[in-house]
Amino acid sequence: MKNVYLDNAATTSMRREVIDEMIDVMNIEFGNPSSTHSIGRSARAIIENSRKIIAKILNVSSTEIIFTSSATEATNWILKNAVENLGVKRIITSKIEHHATLYTVYALQKKHSIKVDFVKVLPNGGLDYNHLEKLLEEETATLVSLLHVNNETGVVNDIDRVGEMCANSKALFHCDTVQSIGKTEIDLQQINVDFLVSSAHKFHGPKGVGFAYVKKNNVMQPMIFGGEQEKGWRAGTEAVHQIAGMAKALQLSIQNLQEERKYITELKNYCIKNLLENFPEVKINGENTFYNILNVLLPFDDAKTSMILFHLDMKGVAVSRGSACQSGSVKPSHVLAEMLSEDVLKKPSIRVSFSHYNTKEEIDLFIEILKSV
Repeated sequence: MKNVYLDNAATTSMRREVIDEMIDVMNIEFGNPSSTHSIGRSARAIIENSRKIIAKILNVSSTEIIFTSSATEATNWILKNAVENLGVKRIITSKIEHHATLYTVYALQKKHSIKVDFVKVLPNGGLDYNHLEKLLEEETATLVSLLHVNNETGVVNDIDRVGEMCANSKALFHCDTVQSIGKTEIDLQQINVDFLVSSAHKFHGPKGVGFAYVKKNNVMQPMIFGGEQEKGWRAGTEAVHQIAGMAKALQLSIQNLQEERKYITELKNYCIKNLLENFPEVKINGENTFYNILNVLLPFDDAKTSMILFHLDMKGVAVSRGSACQSGSVKPSHVLAEMLSEDVLKKPSIRVSFSHYNTKEEIDLFIEILKSV
């Protein structure tokens, strides 16, 4: 049975070159990068070179890149620091953010009684920027936390516009770019962002490593106390091989961006065309969606809802669903719940997400299996 992996928004397979890079580092550069001898200095050089590679791609200073275990860790640290140390009294976010943001915001609201305002979400999955502008009129020390590309629907937010609004209102801007880094151009000299987070495994790098961009002049307090690693903000011996793998993965993703983006866009369009031909009542959840994410509402009856992912998985096809199945009951996705009516939410939605490793033949197989549900 051929396995078809169409869940690249969840994680991506590592490029062969990334694996080779990590193996070389593990075999040769085993030193502690905090050690002062030559073996330690060699490991330190790999970390700093990786930092420079990532900084150059984002067009920032290497001192503004902080290595973390994930974007989730970075988001927790940044939001907590903003409230506890940077004087933020209010957070503006949306109800369709990743839970790494939402749960942290709720915890800070409970602990510090900060004010939380939610930007309205339009039926097409986009944000109401006029509402955001209105919210920013309030003269309160504010941080805006909005993602770039929604991880469930792929709807793209206009972070250039958000950044400009934040600059005009003297609000801090934290942006989750997990789904977009490595898949599109991001120049932080052109976009007003104070904090940005990303995870390597979303752009064909290793799991367990990510980074934060912290704009200079934002004075942070440590997320982990101990040694002086990462400017003293994140103590603990760095995972040199993972950091090297992340930098290599991002470098390759940007080098191949034009070619791979074109290929994936064509693949997504091919999938949409074939879905509509075989299921004319299919509806796409969200407008202005990113080129590698497709969230569709299927015209199946309620009885089939809980079996779709199981059936696809048994046939070797990996996708994810806009609704999470827990304890035998289907609970609506918090993202789709902001966009769809209660009746529509009962119908099955699935997320199909692509990479350059996918083929049209895999799409054909996916459609054929879906037809047999």
